[in-house]
Amino acid sequence: MRNENISGSDRPSVAEMVEDVVGCKWSMRVLALVESGISRPGAMERAVEGLSAKVLNERLSKLTRYGVLSKTVYPEVPPRVEYSLTEFGRSFSTVLEEIKRLQASLEAHGAAPR
Repeated sequence: MRNENISGSDRPSVAEMVEDVVGCKWSMRVLALVESGISRPGAMERAVEGLSAKVLNERLSKLTRYGVLSKTVYPEVPPRVEYSLTEFGRSFSTVLEEIKRLQASLEAHGAAPR
């Protein structure tokens, strides 16, 4: 079994990560899937209509590079790959949840920015 992650020196700022992740509907959906316990790429692809393998792999790679997700490769035939939230990823998810709450609050009060 092999875990893949990056060192902190290659990571963009948290603000840049939030902008990239929040600005991409697929990243938000992939994180929601992992948080709900769906950890394998094939299951993720089947769970979200319109999510292609190419886009999923790009999002998983980016989230792994950011240190939000950890990739575990099992030495099996056929190969098995699973993703999970890192400790940083759990903290990062709380930031994203707060952004969602702020958006919902704005919308509930009819003050959503355009």
